[in-house]
Amino acid sequence: MSDYYAPAIVVDRESDEPLYRQIATPIEQAIVSGELAAGTMIEDEVSMAQRLDVSRPTARRAMQELVGMGLLSRKRGVGTTVTPPQVHRPIALTSLFDDLARMGAAPTTKVLSYDVHGADEEEADLLAVEVGSGVVRVARLRSAEGRPLALMTNLLPVDLAPSWTDLNEHGLYRCLREAGVAIATARQVIGARAATADEAALLDEAEGAPLLTMRRTAYDGTGRVVEFGRSVYRPTLYDFSMTLVTH
Repeated sequence: MSDYYAPAIVVDRESDEPLYRQIATPIEQAIVSGELAAGTMIEDEVSMAQRLDVSRPTARRAMQELVGMGLLSRKRGVGTTVTPPQVHRPIALTSLFDDLARMGAAPTTKVLSYDVHGADEEEADLLAVEVGSGVVRVARLRSAEGRPLALMTNLLPVDLAPSWTDLNEHGLYRCLREAGVAIATARQVIGARAATADEAALLDEAEGAPLLTMRRTAYDGTGRVVEFGRSVYRPTLYDFSMTLVTH
């Protein structure tokens, strides 16, 4: 048990506070304060229930509360661990890969698909090109510190698209910059929806779990559409921030 964090909790059965909250709150405080580092293994719910003399459903609910808050992560065969700090990303014309690298979050990318084809009507409209023009549609899984964070699908004109190899190693915007493509402006829409079964499996979430969504159309200095992207993010590990000013 020395390899696990077992919270020193005295359960007060006379308190109005639910037992599961009496268990969850001290663990939450230890994580938020930094006492428990990311990756720390947490005592399993069976052992916790026996040690604290509570029911297993009570211990399970306490752990699930913390999982739902994004403070703990459960993985089959591994156990329950403290999650890395949440990624807070400013709403700006930046690359997620570059933002994570600046934070020291060890970003990695896995290219899931890379399809070169002639643009259909919808794709031609999104990129402002002729139907049948060469385009590349690429889907990637972005992780931070080994944890899946985002699924990104990008559509680009074929003459601007980085290679599969480059996108596995670097962020899209870095690849474009190194190819001499300067992104000047973008339109971005942020929303939310439920995870599909495929998304849930890739992001280690439950099917139907809420996901943050983003659509972005980026332009170069001449007004040419450089790329169109659709991304989904795990809200337990990721959020957007912005600064508002009055006029």
